[in-house]
Amino acid sequence: MHREVGQSKLSISLSVMCLSDFLFITKILLFKAGKSSNWEDDGWGAWDEAETQEPGEEESSCKTQTNYWLQDCVLSLSPTNDLMVIAREQKAVFLVPKWKYSDKGKEEMQYAVGWSGSLNVEEGECVSSALCIPLASQKRSSTGRPDWTCIVVGFTSGYVRFYTENGVLLLAQLLNEDPVLQLKCRTYEIPRHPGVTEQNEELSILYPAAIVTIDGFSLFQSLRACRNQVARAAASGNENVQPPPLAYKKWGLQDVDAIIDHASVGIMTLSPFDQMKTASSIGGYNAAIKNSPPAMSQYVTVGSNPFTGFFFALEGSTQPLLSHVALAVASKLTSALFSAASGWLGWKSKHEEEPVQKQKPKVEPATPLAVRFGLPDSRRHGESICLSPCNTLAAVTDDFGRVILLDVTRGLAVRMWKGYRDAQIGWIQTVEDLHERETEKMDFSPFGNAQGPSRVAQFLVIYAPRRGILEVWSTQQGPRVGAFNVGKHCRLLYPGYKIMGLNNVTSQGWQPQTYQICLVDPVSGSMKTIHVPFHLALSDKKSERAKDMHLVKKLSALLKALEKILASERVPFSSLANITRTLMDTLKNQELESVDEGLLQFCSNKLKLLHLYESVSKLNSLSLQSETTISDNDLAKLLRLDEKEFVRFQTLLENYKQENTQPTVRFAEDKDSVLSVKMFLEYLEYEKDMINVKKLEEGEYVALGSLFFWKCLHGESSTKEMCHTLESAGFSPQVLLSLLLTLWLSKEKDILDKPQSVWCLHTMLSLLSKMKVAIDESWDSQSISPWWQQMRTACIQSENNGAALLSAHVGHAVTAQITDSVAEKKFSQTIVGADTDSWEALSLDTEYWKLLLKQLEDCLILQMLLNSKVSKRTTKVSSLQTEPLCRLSVKKLLEGGKGGIADTVAKWVFKQDLSFNVLELARKKDEESSEEPVETDSTVSLGESEAETGLETILKLLQLAYQQFPCSLESDVLYAHCCWEYIVIFNSAFLRVCIALMMWNTFVVKRLSAATYLMDKVGKAPKDRLCRRDVGMGDTAMTSFLGSCSDLLQILMEADIRSDEMHTPILDTEDAWVSVEGPVSIIELALEQKCIHYPLVEHHSILCAILYGIMRFSLKSMKPLSLFDSKGKNAFFKDLSSIQLLPSGDMDPNILSIRQQLLRKIVTAAVHCSSQKAKGISEEMSLSAEREKDWPVLAVGLAQPLQVNEDVIRRHYVYELYNYGLDQRGEEATLQVHDKEVLASQLLVLTGQRLAYALLHTQTKEGMELLARLPPTLCTWLKAMDPQDLQNVEVPIATTAKLVDKVIENLPENHGQYSLALNLMEAVEAISSS
Repeated sequence: MHREVGQSKLSISLSVMCLSDFLFITKILLFKAGKSSNWEDDGWGAWDEAETQEPGEEESSCKTQTNYWLQDCVLSLSPTNDLMVIAREQKAVFLVPKWKYSDKGKEEMQYAVGWSGSLNVEEGECVSSALCIPLASQKRSSTGRPDWTCIVVGFTSGYVRFYTENGVLLLAQLLNEDPVLQLKCRTYEIPRHPGVTEQNEELSILYPAAIVTIDGFSLFQSLRACRNQVARAAASGNENVQPPPLAYKKWGLQDVDAIIDHASVGIMTLSPFDQMKTASSIGGYNAAIKNSPPAMSQYVTVGSNPFTGFFFALEGSTQPLLSHVALAVASKLTSALFSAASGWLGWKSKHEEEPVQKQKPKVEPATPLAVRFGLPDSRRHGESICLSPCNTLAAVTDDFGRVILLDVTRGLAVRMWKGYRDAQIGWIQTVEDLHERETEKMDFSPFGNAQGPSRVAQFLVIYAPRRGILEVWSTQQGPRVGAFNVGKHCRLLYPGYKIMGLNNVTSQGWQPQTYQICLVDPVSGSMKTIHVPFHLALSDKKSERAKDMHLVKKLSALLKALEKILASERVPFSSLANITRTLMDTLKNQELESVDEGLLQFCSNKLKLLHLYESVSKLNSLSLQSETTISDNDLAKLLRLDEKEFVRFQTLLENYKQENTQPTVRFAEDKDSVLSVKMFLEYLEYEKDMINVKKLEEGEYVALGSLFFWKCLHGESSTKEMCHTLESAGFSPQVLLSLLLTLWLSKEKDILDKPQSVWCLHTMLSLLSKMKVAIDESWDSQSISPWWQQMRTACIQSENNGAALLSAHVGHAVTAQITDSVAEKKFSQTIVGADTDSWEALSLDTEYWKLLLKQLEDCLILQMLLNSKVSKRTTKVSSLQTEPLCRLSVKKLLEGGKGGIADTVAKWVFKQDLSFNVLELARKKDEESSEEPVETDSTVSLGESEAETGLETILKLLQLAYQQFPCSLESDVLYAHCCWEYIVIFNSAFLRVCIALMMWNTFVVKRLSAATYLMDKVGKAPKDRLCRRDVGMGDTAMTSFLGSCSDLLQILMEADIRSDEMHTPILDTEDAWVSVEGPVSIIELALEQKCIHYPLVEHHSILCAILYGIMRFSLKSMKPLSLFDSKGKNAFFKDLSSIQLLPSGDMDPNILSIRQQLLRKIVTAAVHCSSQKAKGISEEMSLSAEREKDWPVLAVGLAQPLQVNEDVIRRHYVYELYNYGLDQRGEEATLQVHDKEVLASQLLVLTGQRLAYALLHTQTKEGMELLARLPPTLCTWLKAMDPQDLQNVEVPIATTAKLVDKVIENLPENHGQYSLALNLMEAVEAISSS
C-alpha cells in the first residue's frame, strides 16, 4: 500500500484501478526494432509470447533509461474506463479492459490489446494528440449510458481523424495545414446554479496559430451516421447515405508569439460593470454599449509573449463553417467517393494503388481574433494549461518549474507553487454527501440544512515526476491535503470531460461510473485513481468535525460487515470466534493513529461475549448427579414455616395447580431448544466493561435467562460456577436477578411440578445476594434495600401467582437469613452464648415481605375463583359472557381501586350466570345451610353430579374469598357491581336507552342536581360532612357517583345513535298466558319512554365530566356553574327528552377564560398523579374504572364543546409532562401539537429553569466555573429564571440536552429566541461533558 505523506490514510486514498502487464506488451508493440512501418505485412498483432521476452532483456540492462518510454507517447483514457489509446509516431495500440484471474487466483481487471496498427495516411505524418470520447446511447433502455467510444487522433500533417474501437476509420478532416498541437473536449454538465450559463458540447483543436471548435451536437450526429454507414457498407457494400454536415468555427489567434496549449472556457456573459469596463477599454470615452451584455466564447492560451493570453469571440459575429462529410468505408465500391469537393478523406489500405492522384482538400481561412489581454512575462514560457471542472479556475505549468493558479473570470494569477519542474496537473471535483452534512446541525452553519443543495469542492492534483510525488491541494488558498510517493516514470491523465451526447434530461437519469483523474505507472504496470473526501475542503474547525463524520461513515460500513457475519445463523461458533479474534489482532498490530478505538472496542466486546457463550455452554453440558429428594420438613425449614403453615401453603398451591391447569401444545424441540449464538449476541451489549441486556420481548428475555439458569434450577448444572462465570464476565447482580425471576415466573407449570427447584432458587438467590453491589453496604434493618425491592416488584407485576408466591417465600427466607446474620454480628457481644435459632431479627424489608406474601396469597385465591366453572350450559349466552377474564396480579388489584376486587368478582358472576342465592349461600357459616345449596337455589344451571361437585367447589372458593376480602366483597358492594354488569348486557340499543333514561329520572338526576349546587356553593370539592348532608353519600362515594353519571350519559348517547338503526322490540306473550293481568312490566314502562334530545344529553355529559374532574382531583377555586351562561344553566336537570334552549354562538371571553383554566388544572393534576405513580408512590383510587380514564385526552375532548382552543390544552399537557420530568411521554405528546413554535418558546423557559437550578442553586465548583464561561446574555437570562416552579429538579442533564434539541428543531431561525436557544444548547453540552 502507498503511504500518504503528512496525512492520515483515512483522509485521502490512492487506490489501484487495475493491475496488468499491458504496458509491457504495449512497449513491445510501439518500440519493436527492426520491423518495417508497414504493420499489416508484419502481422505483429499475433506475436507469440516467446518473442515478447527479448525486449525484457534489453530493459533489464538499461532499466532507468527505458522507464521513461511512456513520456514519449501520446496517451488517452476514456472517462468511462472502457478504452485506452497509447500512440507513438505512426503506431497506436487500443486497449480494452477485461476481467481475468491473477497468479494468486484473484479476479481483477486487466487491460488487453483490442487493436493495434499504423494510423498514418500521409507520408511522414505522426500522431501528435489523441482523445477517447464515449458517445451516449440513443436507446430508451440505456438512456444516458455510453454506447461506443470514438477515438479522435490529431496528426502533424494537420489532419484530424476519427476511429472506432476496432481501428476502423470513420472520417478525416484537414482543418488547417499546420500540425495539430492539442485536442480537447467539453461535454454537457447540468448548471449548478440558476445564474450559470449552460455550456454546449464541443471539440476544440489547437494549431500553432489557430483554434478550431466543432459543435458537439453536429459532431455527435455525424459520427453516428458514419458508424452506421460503415456497418451497412461492410454488410452489403452498396448503401450510401449522406450524413449531416459538420459545423465548426476557425479562429486565427493574433498578437501572440507562440502557443503551446489552450483551454476553451465556454460561453460567458459579462456583468453590466464588466461590459462598460470592456467597452471603455476598447472604444474609449465615447464607446457605446448595448442594453443586454453580449455572450462570448472565452479561450485561454499558454505559450510566450504573452505567457497567458485571453481571447473572447462574440457569439454571432461569424457564421459557422459547414463541411460536408464524406464517408470512409472499407469497400472497393466506395473508393471513388474521394474528391476534393468533399474535404474529407476515407480510410484505405496503403497497399492499394490510387488510380487517380489525390488532390489536397481546400482549407478554409481563419477568422482573425486578437488577444484581449494576457499575463505578460517575456522570460516565462507556458507549457500546459488545465481548466477546472467548474470552469472558473485553471492551472498553468511553465519552464521555470512553477504551477500557477489562474482565475479565468477575472484574468488574474491567484496562487503559485514552486519547485515542480515538468509537472503534470489535473483536477478532482468532490460533491458533498448530504447524509454527512445532516449530522453537522450542531454547527449551525448556513449550510446546516440537509435539504439544501450539495456543495462542491475543487482540488488541484500535481504530479512532480522529478521528485516522484503526487500531491493534492485544496483551492483556492487551501493547504495540501494529501501526498503520495508514486515513482518518477508515471503519467497523469485528466480528461476533463465525460460522455458526449447527453442533455439536461438524459443526464439526470442513470449516472455512469466515470473517473476524474488517473495515474499510469509503467514500472508496476498499474493504474491508480485518487479519492478525496469533501471535508478536506472545509475550514480547520469544520474539517475536523466533517472528517470525524467521514470516519464514522467508513467505520460504520466496516461495523456493518462484521455485524452481518456475527448475525449469520450459518456460520459456526468456532468460525465466528476466529474471525473476530483475527480482526482484533490485525487492528492491534496497526499503528495507533490509524486504528479507531471504537472499532477495537467493538471487536473486544464481541469476543468477550463469544467466550462467555462458550463457557456457559460448557457448564450446561456437564451433567451433575441428581441429589436426594428433599423432604417436606427440610423445605418447610428452608422457607421458615411451621408445620401448620407449610401444610396450608402446600394445600393452597396444590388446589391452585388443579384449578389453573390449561391444555397447552408442546413440541419436542422446545424441551431441548438452546439459544443460538446469533441471538445471544443480539440480546447483549457491553458498556464500560459491564454487560447490559437490550430491550427485549418477554419471550426473548426468558430464552436468555433459560440459557443461564434453567439447568441450575433443575439441579443439573453447578449453580456456584454459573454465578461466578456470569459475575466475572461483567453481569451486574441486578441484571442476573431480573433474568432469574423472569425465567422463574414464566415457567410456573414446570416449577410447581418440581419442588426441588425451590431449593435451587434459594441457593442461587443467596449467591446473587452475596455478589458485590447487590446489597448496599450502608443498608440496615430500618431501610428498604433496592435489591429486595426489585424482587418484590417482579412478584407484584407477575400474573403467575403460584410461581410469584413461591419466589416471595424464598425471597423472604433469604432476607431473614441475611438480616439475622447482620444482627448476630452487631449484637454478638451482648448475647454471647445465646441461642439465636429461635428468634428472627426485625427489619423493614421483612415486614414488606410479609405484606407481599399476604397480597399474593389473596390474589392466588381470587385467581382460583376466577378459574372455577359451574358446568357447561346449553342455554344461549351473551357474547360478553363468552369473553375470557383477564389474569390477575397484585399490581392490577392495587391499581384497580377500592372497587376493583368487587368488580372482578362481579364479572366472574356474570360470566358464570350465577344467581344471587349462590352468593348468599356462601356467606352462611352453619353446616345446615352449606349442605343444601342445590335445593334452595333452583335458578342455578346444574347438571348431574359433576355440576354439583363444581358448585360445591365454587361455594368453598367463595367462602375463602369472603374470608380474605371481608370489606371488598361486602354484600352491597358486590351486588352493586353485579347489577352494573347485567345492565351492560342489553343487546337492544333501544331498550338500553329506555332503561338508562328510567335510571336517570328515578335515581340520578336529583342527587346530581344536589351535588352540582353544593359544589357551586362551596367553590371547590366539598368535604365528606357536606356531601353526606346535601347529597346523602360520602365524598368518596360521590366521586364514584359522578363518574357513574358520566358513564350513564355516555351510554345514553351511544345507544341513541345505534337505536336509529334498530327496530323497536315487540313484546309477545305465550298463548296460554295472553289473559294475564296485573302491574305493568318494567319493559313496557321502558318502551313508553320518549326519545332523548341528544344535544341536551351532551350538555349534561359535559357538566358531569367537569364535576367528576373537580371531585377526582380535589380542585379548588372552581365553581362549575360559572362555566356556563344563563341559557346553559337553565337547561340543566330538565327532562332529557325535552327540547331546551341551549347556548349557541360565541361565548363570553371571561367564561372561556375560566373554562380554559379548569381544563389546564385537570391536565396538571392528571400529570401530577402520573408522576407520583412513576415514582412508585401508590395512591388509592376510588373507582375501579379509574384506570380507564385518560384525563388529558378527556380534557382535549371537552375543549371543543367548551369552545376552548384544543392546541392550548395539548401544549399545556406537553409542558406539564416536561415540568414533572416525564420527558419521554412529553416527546410523544409533542406530535399531537399543531403550533410547535409557541410550544418551543414555552419549553425554552422550562429548560432555562432546569439549567438555572443545575448551575445557580446546587452551588458546585464545576457549575460556578462553567457559569463564568457562559455568555453574559445567557447568564442574565438564567439568573432571571425561577427553578421553584419546577416540579421535578432531578432530571438528568442528558435528558435536558434532548429537550434543547427539540426546542431548536421547532424554533425557526428568525425567531427572537433562537440565538438564546443555541447558547443554551452549548451550555448543556458543556455540563454534560464536565
